[in-house]
Amino acid sequence: MLPEQPDDWTEPGAYPVAPGVYRIPLPLPNDGLRAVNVYAVEDPAGLVLVDSGWAMDETEKAMTAGLRLLGYDLADVAEVAVTHAHGDHYTQAIALRATFGSRVRIGRGERASIERLLGGDLGAYDDQYRQLRAYGATELADRLERWAATAFNRGDMPWDLPDGWLDDGEQIRLRDRALDVIATPGHTQGHVVLRDSPAGLLFSGDHILPHITPSIGFEAVVARTPLRNYLASLRLVKDLPDTLLLPAHGRPTPSVHRRVDELLAHHEVRLAAVYREVQRGAPTAHAVAATLRWTRRERTLAELDLFNQMLAVIETGAHLDVLVLQGELTCTEVDEVRHYST
Repeated sequence: MLPEQPDDWTEPGAYPVAPGVYRIPLPLPNDGLRAVNVYAVEDPAGLVLVDSGWAMDETEKAMTAGLRLLGYDLADVAEVAVTHAHGDHYTQAIALRATFGSRVRIGRGERASIERLLGGDLGAYDDQYRQLRAYGATELADRLERWAATAFNRGDMPWDLPDGWLDDGEQIRLRDRALDVIATPGHTQGHVVLRDSPAGLLFSGDHILPHITPSIGFEAVVARTPLRNYLASLRLVKDLPDTLLLPAHGRPTPSVHRRVDELLAHHEVRLAAVYREVQRGAPTAHAVAATLRWTRRERTLAELDLFNQMLAVIETGAHLDVLVLQGELTCTEVDEVRHYST
């Protein structure tokens, strides 16, 4: 039974979700997601955090305040297990390690992207820009590259290698529980979820979110078939006994299975819509994305901000590439741009 949670899931504090497990929402900078949930798991050897937040002063203050409500401080964090290498999950862990010596681990599949991001290289996402151009979004890629060069000071972002890698099938063993590591690529190549089977808990990161569909394949080193990977990862989790869903964004919810079914159905509908637009003559991922509606507000591609336009085109391309793999579409390259047809 899930303990009562506030109506606004982003409200600062520390909220029990199970015996010895607490949810601490942390703020995000200029992000429509508004907050990220960090989960504090009690253990005699020191607190274990699942995810860590975006490295900035407001995050550290909110985490300090939440831990103090539980009788702890930042120095009590012994380990951070990170679900994937996005800034809102990983970078505060590196900052904590620098100050307090907390151990940081993340899925092994994130290694290539983390290594690409090291050193504050503004070209770290060049693969993503090339992918956008291959999807027919050259002007969007150019605008995004110019924006990123001034929007972020990567020298202030504490990217670094972890202390260890999490491998599919291993366990994070604590005194009173063990967290099973399950590789769930799709959102990123090295995404993992952590499952406490006896307690009926799934720390889902961004793999399964209760109210939105996670972006597919945004990372420094691009996966070849991120949507195919994601759908397979959803089915993998669905084959396990149902548990409480502890997401990185949004309220905890009672059933992982129910949400997985909704996400699988969403992508089936999206695959059909993408196929239909190619039938009607849209030749590229960018052209198809421009015909679709986005977010729960049913916005057009042009109504999205620059970053979310990128995510929309990449996700559309991922759907098109799955249809090619299934033999329902063909793909030919013309001047290094992928053209799709029935």
